[in-house]
Amino acid sequence: MDLIKWIIATAPEIFLLLAVAIGTVLGRQKFFGFSIGTTACILIVSVILGQLGNFVIPPLFKSIFFSLFVFTIGFKSGPEFFASLSIRTLSQVIVAMVVAFTGLALVLTFAFALHLDSGTSAGLAAGALTQSSVIGTASGALAQLGLPDDVLRQQQSNIAAGYAVTYILGYILTLMFVPFVAPWIMGVDLKKEAAKLEAELSGGKAPKSGNLAYQKFKARAYRVAVAAGQTVGAVEDRIGHRVAVERIVRGGNDVEPNRKTVLETGDEIALAGPTAAIVRAGGSIGPEIEGAEVLREVLGDALGVLVSNNALHGRTLSEIADRVGDAARGVFLRDLTRRGQEVPVTPETRIYVGDVMTLVGATHDVERAAATVGQVLRYGDKTDIAFLTVGIAFGLLAGLLSVKVGSIAVTLGGAGGALVSGLVCGWIRARRPSAGSFPPAAQQTLSDIGLGGFIAAIGLVNGPAALTAIQAHGWMLLGMGVVVTLVPLTVATLVAYRILHMNPIIICGALAGAMTVDAAITGCCERADSQTPVLGVAVPYAVGNVLLTILGPVIVAITYNG
Repeated sequence: MDLIKWIIATAPEIFLLLAVAIGTVLGRQKFFGFSIGTTACILIVSVILGQLGNFVIPPLFKSIFFSLFVFTIGFKSGPEFFASLSIRTLSQVIVAMVVAFTGLALVLTFAFALHLDSGTSAGLAAGALTQSSVIGTASGALAQLGLPDDVLRQQQSNIAAGYAVTYILGYILTLMFVPFVAPWIMGVDLKKEAAKLEAELSGGKAPKSGNLAYQKFKARAYRVAVAAGQTVGAVEDRIGHRVAVERIVRGGNDVEPNRKTVLETGDEIALAGPTAAIVRAGGSIGPEIEGAEVLREVLGDALGVLVSNNALHGRTLSEIADRVGDAARGVFLRDLTRRGQEVPVTPETRIYVGDVMTLVGATHDVERAAATVGQVLRYGDKTDIAFLTVGIAFGLLAGLLSVKVGSIAVTLGGAGGALVSGLVCGWIRARRPSAGSFPPAAQQTLSDIGLGGFIAAIGLVNGPAALTAIQAHGWMLLGMGVVVTLVPLTVATLVAYRILHMNPIIICGALAGAMTVDAAITGCCERADSQTPVLGVAVPYAVGNVLLTILGPVIVAITYNG
């Protein structure tokens, strides 16, 4: 035991890293088909380890950890958040706002009715609304109040206790509510509604040949005979399926293959497009040839492209194809993902900033189309550390500013400032792809390490006091947590269905997004036997991430009574 106390006194970071490691492993395990997540497990493990002794972890460490996490959250959500400020996505924004503000109202009601302190109130909000970042923003707000060390430590312990008691149940209730309770409240069958939405999106029939749908992409060479005297555009339109003449060789020289070029007998052309279409093209052009030379420069490519063009936000694929025009010639959409979930591809599928398209076609065509859609995801890119650190620094600087409201100084705090800075930097990156490279893998790593390290530090430092608070108020917190989780979801369901008249499938996706619970999306898709619930996730997720995160300082400002 003396050895353990010596390690705690000289190198507490060892236990911090162990808490992150053990919590991460446990968080990945599935119990009865679902996992409770790494954040909750890290907190539980760190609270248990915190019973071993008196941990002293410098506040600077916690500040750096949480700043990395919250800046990354802002960076990822920035393009989607600012793009969501649009009339086309207003109903989905309202769903996220109803969840956040109803949750806030309930937490404040409990706080004043039961005389809860600021820390317990913030912990209740963090756990019941399943938003771990509230722990950091509330802790930062409390630290700005100039409280004595023992009082501040108790308040932070209460945050940890409130979160630990309410998060797991809040997470489970959200997983159950979205695919089961919400459809029951609306009186709909999720599978039937998904089938109806799929039929509506495709117009009740197979997708049109003019959209960006993908079959297998290939290129073949033909010698012009039947098509002599016709323009390239006329030949492409006759074959259909958005095939494209990628190259024309006439007498050993290249001819520009634009749609107005007139083909001549003996021209050798490279035709690219879906395999099923180009294998039948000979009857419209002429005999197929081996064409090694003409095909030599027609290289196929597949690029992941992050949608960042605000002009495309909320528009259907058919609208985007018309808007992009000739830039999409010869380019096909292989798949579309939203927050890691595959999205059904039909002419009426709506695209949102933050979606990832996989575009296929000839290399130069794909790169041309990608430039009109957003940013090419090149996973070999390095993180722009200068951009990242300057962004966080400016955010922390903004967090030092305060405004007096009565006797209380209202401030963003370091966490709030880092969040706002992350939003702005993410928006800048979307507008200027050459600035601020921050690859998705790096974002995930910093987010996981930042949140995990911060939560572990909170649990270790406040372990004994948190455990005492859980033992004293556990059942009361649990009951309040159930209310704070279920009532906002119920109110948002009724508002979306009865007042906003949203599609039930979109509502289910929006509820999961507003609570920022990715697993609820998966459960909803499985229940609906369709990927259509993913269509409602993007906007509420981005807005929910921001609104729920700022609840921390708001709750502290309203409930703190000196």
